Amino acid sequence: MGSRTGLIGWFGIVVAAIILLRGATAATVYEVGDSVGWTVPPNTSFYSTWASTKTFFLGDKLSFNWTTGTHTVAEVSKDEYDSCTKVSSYIGSPVIFTPPSTGSYYFICTVDDHCTRGQKLAFTVVSTPTVGSPPAESPTFSSASSLSVGALFAVLSTSVIYLFLGF
Repeated sequence: MGSRTGLIGWFGIVVAAIILLRGATAATVYEVGDSVGWTVPPNTSFYSTWASTKTFFLGDKLSFNWTTGTHTVAEVSKDEYDSCTKVSSYIGSPVIFTPPSTGSYYFICTVDDHCTRGQKLAFTVVSTPTVGSPPAESPTFSSASSLSVGALFAVLSTSVIYLFLGF
């Protein structure tokens, strides 16, 4: 009887671990422009097309990378984005931006005519996906997610050993 009670207890722990891990979502780190990076793009719709293929959630990060001295990145208003209004506040490379809330965000390069040539990015951040909803694309797992998978593996391995040894 004691071994059955122990088995039921271990089964409960395994089920709880699976439920917790299934509900956890890993933040995605997006390289703005993918392999092109943050540069004057091949066409003016490049970054809007890039952003339209993604779903950005709270906790995701956007990484702007470029060769220092060649570009800038400045967060601007929608009007400044639409008109490519140069602002004096900008940041040097690399920049990792984590949106603080849901909503729309706008970025431009303030160097020369780069913005009018298409080096600008607008995107919208939505709230975190609900448990069980599929991600928009394959997530990039952080080390914390790898640790969670490792913990699940340890629990499952221990449970299997526990079953075979008959504790």
